[in-house]
Amino acid sequence: MHSFELSLLISGHYHDILVAGLQLSLLLTAVTLLLAVPLAVLVALMRLSGLRVLSAAAWCFVEAIRNVPLLAHMLFWYFGAPELLPEPVRDWLYAHNFEAIAAVTALTFYTAAYMSEDVRSGIRAIPHVQFEAGRALGVGFLSTMRLVVLPQALRVTVPPLISQTLNLWKNTSIATVIGTAELMYQASKVETETFRSVEAFVFATASYLTVSLLITGLAIFYQHRYPARAV
Repeated sequence: MHSFELSLLISGHYHDILVAGLQLSLLLTAVTLLLAVPLAVLVALMRLSGLRVLSAAAWCFVEAIRNVPLLAHMLFWYFGAPELLPEPVRDWLYAHNFEAIAAVTALTFYTAAYMSEDVRSGIRAIPHVQFEAGRALGVGFLSTMRLVVLPQALRVTVPPLISQTLNLWKNTSIATVIGTAELMYQASKVETETFRSVEAFVFATASYLTVSLLITGLAIFYQHRYPARAV
């Protein structure tokens, strides 16, 4: 029976591998969040635009993404989508860390689909008379949304968006199936090379738990700092 080797977690080559995986997981989360939030707002506005073509396109996007497992999205963007590209482009992608690019793409679409529904709910929570007042003053749809409705809606939407961020952080672990060198991939690599399963996965578990608790703490802080009020 092996004793727990704490030194593997706090210093040395394998510690560096685990930390590199943690850093990539955090980077995947941050980049995806930066891309997913604007996309979610755009999709929500399309759903509420009143134009059937835009509304139908946004509905199809949301339903197609949300009703397919994230694992399938990951595999499609890494193995399937490149087959539609010219061979030189495909070879270039695979030679330039395409694993991370495919992971961000899958995570962005998946997260944006869920966030768009939260944003849409936030917009619908704003009294319609405010939108009508803007239109009565001659302000266009987009300007009314940008200047009047969205600032209020996004404040209402922040708590569920933080919750989706927590889901995003945990979903980054699925990127290991396409060889993205994130935290779970690196933990598995360390376990394979050292046979130290406990140490490797304790590091991964503690990392996921710590970041998740920080995100949860951010949500609690926001709710206390900006308590929900009737609009």
